[in-house]
Amino acid sequence: MNILKKIFNRATIMAAAVLLEVLIIYGLFAKLGSSAGWIEGVLRLLSLVIIMHIVRTSLHLSSDMMWILIIVALPVPGTIIYLCLGANLLSSKVFRHLVKETETAKKYYVQDDKVLQEAEESLPSKQGQLNYISKHAGFPVYRNQGVHYYKLGDEGYPVMLEELKKAEKFIFLEYFIIEEGVMWNGILDILKDKVKQGVEVRVMYDDMGSFVTVPAGYAKQLETFGIQCVRFNAINPIINIVMNHRDHRKILVIDGKVGFTGGINLADEYINVKTIHGHWKDNCIMIQGEAVWSLECMFLTSWNAHRHQDTDYEKYHVHTEDAMQEGYIAPYGETPLDGEITGQNIYMNIINQAQDYCYIYTPYLIIDTELSNAMILAAQRGVDIRLITPGIPDKKIVWDITRSYYKQLIKGGVKIYEYTPGFVHAKVFVADDEIATVGTLNLDYRSLYLHFENGIYLYQVKEIAEIRDDYLQTIQKCHQMTAKESTFGAVKTIFISIVRIFAPMM
Repeated sequence: MNILKKIFNRATIMAAAVLLEVLIIYGLFAKLGSSAGWIEGVLRLLSLVIIMHIVRTSLHLSSDMMWILIIVALPVPGTIIYLCLGANLLSSKVFRHLVKETETAKKYYVQDDKVLQEAEESLPSKQGQLNYISKHAGFPVYRNQGVHYYKLGDEGYPVMLEELKKAEKFIFLEYFIIEEGVMWNGILDILKDKVKQGVEVRVMYDDMGSFVTVPAGYAKQLETFGIQCVRFNAINPIINIVMNHRDHRKILVIDGKVGFTGGINLADEYINVKTIHGHWKDNCIMIQGEAVWSLECMFLTSWNAHRHQDTDYEKYHVHTEDAMQEGYIAPYGETPLDGEITGQNIYMNIINQAQDYCYIYTPYLIIDTELSNAMILAAQRGVDIRLITPGIPDKKIVWDITRSYYKQLIKGGVKIYEYTPGFVHAKVFVADDEIATVGTLNLDYRSLYLHFENGIYLYQVKEIAEIRDDYLQTIQKCHQMTAKESTFGAVKTIFISIVRIFAPMM
């Protein structure tokens, strides 16, 4: 029975579907014979048009260079690969709905101008970032009504369970990975109970992210419990086998009063119940009050692009009277649909405006010259720029690519530390005891340009000191890398240089 399950599992079926598609395409070219020549000519012409389009419209040309090189080297197959991977936003029905729903949802992100003015006046040297997030990116700045930072998934998970037990009206849950086990089953048991109590429960997970962690029919299984469920951009082995733009967000909203996000997915390694890559260093953050509304809107936008259910989001808008606390917060989202690289711009602004220090957690380091040069320039200005990356990799080739960036950064004055006990999955920036962001955006091509992401921007919030202290405590368990340690041999250098070209596909 186990052998049959392995033979007919989801991955095997998908691989067979891909092979079948390749054979069909090859058969068509063979059958067309002389006619295939003009098809090749059309594809070659199209390749030139695509290259000119990339050069003209790219916001990150150093990263998009991969597509240019592939298409120049292999015009016909390269063009086909680009149309499947690089341009599927144009052909996906789901993404067309997302574009429409995102535009519709803009009316729900309303900035209280008085709050923005107060925030900007409280620290004039950093007001440009708030202006960017609110007025350009379109995500309101709110007064802080409660922020709690949990330096490990192990610490945040029990709080998530307790808050879920308090739910009275609705629970919205959106995660990249759901995997059956201690963590998810603990949440699922509460969700089942809440459905019986009349609480509306909606679950959305990324179909590619959860490809090997839950069965293909898992959404239907959740529906039998009374839990509404959506697979984000469901994989279709015939129509759209490769979907390059995934929902990497982690959002949990309870009754519109409490929201969670951060690095953790809903699987056992994120709370160190299961140890695969050593100790898993991650985090989550809980916010309370009016700011939760922005997380709700992000969730409802993605939900209604798949299941057109809500004509008015306002029925879920809860105005709270929680006491105001020190500082301001701004939940924000990243989407590949709008041509705006919000996540990278927020990261860049933090680095460029830092005066004393900027500490960074990231599991991956696959960045373009703009980010690399920003870090080096900040270090040369005298800013203490530090990065903590994994000491034990989850993907060896990606770890090697990450390490290939070390030497240049270290020589430029950036300090890099590897977390000796295991894997770092946190995505955090903290600077000058005044600014921090905690969320889902890695410092890699996929997070910054291709995926749907989210984060919480913190401004003069007292928990920023906790984030800083967590970072400094973690450094005590790290090994500081040197330029010499970051030097590869000639063969590996050539190999990694080639692989880096294709990093956007990893």
